[in-house]
Amino acid sequence: MAVSISHLGYRKLSRVIFEWQAADRASLLALFILLEVSSHWLWCLFVWWRQDIYGSYVNMDVLYPLWIGLTLMVLFFSWMVSRLSPIRKDTDSLYKWQAIIVTLYSLYIAVVILVMGHSSLVAGVSLVGGAMLGMMLIRRRYVWKAFLGHIVLIFLVTLVPYFGLTIPNLRQMTMSSFPLDGYSYLTYSYLTYSEMTSIENAISASIFKNGILSWETFNQLRLSSAFFWRTTHIYMALPKAIFIIYMFRTLLLILDNSKAEIMQYANQDELTQLKSRRYGLTQMQQALLAMGDKQDFSVILLDLDWFKNINDNYGHDVGDQVLSEVAQTLLNSLSEESIVSRYGGEEFLIVLPDTQHDSAMTIAKQLRQDIAQHVIKSDDGTDFNITASIGVYTLTHEERARIQSEYRALALEESTQPLAETQKSRRQEADINKARTDKASTNKASTQKESSQKESSQKTRAQKRISHRRKRAATEILKAQLPSDICQRLICIADKALYEAKDRGRNQVVSANHMLAVEKDKIAVLYATS
Repeated sequence: MAVSISHLGYRKLSRVIFEWQAADRASLLALFILLEVSSHWLWCLFVWWRQDIYGSYVNMDVLYPLWIGLTLMVLFFSWMVSRLSPIRKDTDSLYKWQAIIVTLYSLYIAVVILVMGHSSLVAGVSLVGGAMLGMMLIRRRYVWKAFLGHIVLIFLVTLVPYFGLTIPNLRQMTMSSFPLDGYSYLTYSYLTYSEMTSIENAISASIFKNGILSWETFNQLRLSSAFFWRTTHIYMALPKAIFIIYMFRTLLLILDNSKAEIMQYANQDELTQLKSRRYGLTQMQQALLAMGDKQDFSVILLDLDWFKNINDNYGHDVGDQVLSEVAQTLLNSLSEESIVSRYGGEEFLIVLPDTQHDSAMTIAKQLRQDIAQHVIKSDDGTDFNITASIGVYTLTHEERARIQSEYRALALEESTQPLAETQKSRRQEADINKARTDKASTNKASTQKESSQKESSQKTRAQKRISHRRKRAATEILKAQLPSDICQRLICIADKALYEAKDRGRNQVVSANHMLAVEKDKIAVLYATS
């Protein structure tokens, strides 16, 4: 199967996050920092090389110290990439070097925020992107503290100029965007990046004739301060932003895949690849809730005959092989609407929604035949057959409606009892209060009559509310407990038919509906004779 580049990236990043040791992840972070710092070093080299053109846009007094610092950073992180691997087993040293990496990179980001402008694109991407990447690869506590420190720094950088202090800035702020004769350059006292950009945009727009960008004005725009710094920000920020977004997207894919694996392990039996018992019962309840009023619901309980002898005679590996092959036989013989789960040991539960009893018996007999005809071939060359005993029960729509009606009445009765007790206590309190009132005021009959009418009206409304609450409570109980109770009842009845099949000599299919009908007839005959 062909593997795409994105798939390769997903797998490699998954290994980095879940399988690599802490030293390897820290070394990878140092490598990413090295690449970023190297790209900035190349930008300084480009500006120095073309300073005759761009020297008026860049504060060269700040560029040279910055370039020296970048050179030292490149040398340090080049050494750091190879330094971390030998100390992978020394946890204390590893944490110390992680703290050093975070500290140096934080200082570097702080310098970027200062010299590039705290409101620039580069500062934002460096701050957020560096924090996200660091939290994925090293101790999050270190990265979180560094991030909070940068937030404090941004506030300080924002407030300091208003106190008359000048912050070094790599950008040579000029009131002109074009290096044309006749324009005088005016250095700034304090302008933010956004303010300076707005001024440069206004100057740039003023030279366009009729608002049209000609080839001549395009060349002027290409040599302008605004164009130079915008391309600089794109060069420094865009690759890192794309990389961080790709890392974040890949991390989400890893989390989605991990969630899918967890759900698979929770809902699927590892040996047979069938649904687990818990998940099978959950789907059985959901299928029961989704049934129509005129649909029957069938359950098949299947147990392999003499399975203990197979484990004793051939070993548990062969027993596992038998379970796996029988599960595959069931899947091949049943439709997609059927719910097949491993109920326990060598027992399988098959749920057939919207299936009448005759159809369920036909399916069960076919399953018994398919299993009996299947040949198990063990690794030692031994071939043998197995058989299965099967119990079948079908819940007809009439029986289901009767159970729901009985259960609703029972739930309504249970929800009524505490309310009835509350009403009784309230009536007793009302009688006591009435007796006290009669004894205290015998000459207020008309007032009491009006009061009693109001109380009667209030009681009527209260009784209606109570009745509505009882019905709602009964409905909630019905929805919550009825599917589970019915499912357990179906399985218990099918289990009785399964044991009857074993008593009849195994390799049999027994209908629980037929057993119940026979018992009902016997009871009717017994009452008739008596």
